Amino acid sequence: MQFNLETSDDDDRIIYLTGNFNKWNPKDENFKLKKVENFKYNLILNDADLPENIEYKFTKGGWENVEIDIYDNIQPNRKVKKSEKKTEDFVEKWRINWGPFKKEFFPIAEVVSEKFYIPQLEKYRKIWALLPHDYYTSEKKYPVLYLQDAQNLFNEGAEFGNWEIDKKLALLAEYHRGDLIVIAIEHGKEERIKEYIFDNDSVIKNAEGKKYIRFITDTLKPFVDEKYRTKKDRENTGIGGSSLGALISIYSGFLYPEVYSKLMLFSPSLWVEPQNNFPMLNFKHAFKMKIYLYGGEEEGSKMVNRIKAFSQYLEKGELDKVFDFETKININPEGKHQEFFWSQEFPRAVEWLYYDSLEDPTKKIKNKND
Repeated sequence: MQFNLETSDDDDRIIYLTGNFNKWNPKDENFKLKKVENFKYNLILNDADLPENIEYKFTKGGWENVEIDIYDNIQPNRKVKKSEKKTEDFVEKWRINWGPFKKEFFPIAEVVSEKFYIPQLEKYRKIWALLPHDYYTSEKKYPVLYLQDAQNLFNEGAEFGNWEIDKKLALLAEYHRGDLIVIAIEHGKEERIKEYIFDNDSVIKNAEGKKYIRFITDTLKPFVDEKYRTKKDRENTGIGGSSLGALISIYSGFLYPEVYSKLMLFSPSLWVEPQNNFPMLNFKHAFKMKIYLYGGEEEGSKMVNRIKAFSQYLEKGELDKVFDFETKININPEGKHQEFFWSQEFPRAVEWLYYDSLEDPTKKIKNKND
């Protein structure tokens, strides 16, 4: 079977073929197209490796760089029968780092409170809610994700950049993956470390992490569930963050597994707990928990090793009676300890944590257009 492709641009990025024959892997080295001349590429595959009814797309190394049409719309799955022996396709445009993003899908950013009182800490904190774009025109209830460090999640003036979760949620909504409420809690600035450390005097004295976790779980979540149309059960509640924000999220999930079933952990500061000595309560039955772990090889020599060690720790037999872990690890060889890389990972993590494991992230779009 020969796949022939012509493109409207001719940059240096490698073009890959992905489809129902390679588990929709967008960067499979066995499915790289060969450049035959400017703007033209092809790939010849063994018929024995292909199903009779082939569905496929072209990417430039990831779903963040998948093909789109000239109007920036999603390109439905291409289809061909193996018996046809050859395809002739044309790609108008490509996504670039998940963009472009359509304004009509942007979430509604609301300030829950400029000064939300934290009784456990006797402090006040600004809290944001990012609601699905159609929240006020629908009657649906939504799962919730609680994220730390709101200052760095979607505000353009953030000192170190931001995750651009508003843009990424718009993209997810375009792909019918945007039915999610994000509650973003601003960090305490100079109090951030104290609030994100659970109990470790070698890092900081009088850590307040235990009280901070109780605030989110016992005070903020009930308020959010009362104010917004949420799915309140643990199966639809997650928590996460990056760096120390990821660390305190681990504690949250392990101490309150009856509340949280999903952990989004980007570049977690596991150096605070090198032996993975997280407190776990003895529950009578196993709680199923999905844990998404991301790290970059450029974050330092120990980051990736600690993430892998933590994942192995979760799989140890002695935890089976307490938790039923499902983990996914993604390591970026070029990843640094920066918001830009966490931003790139956010859509993948949301999809894996909150939606069925779909190998083709445009599957629902494909069905819609059949």
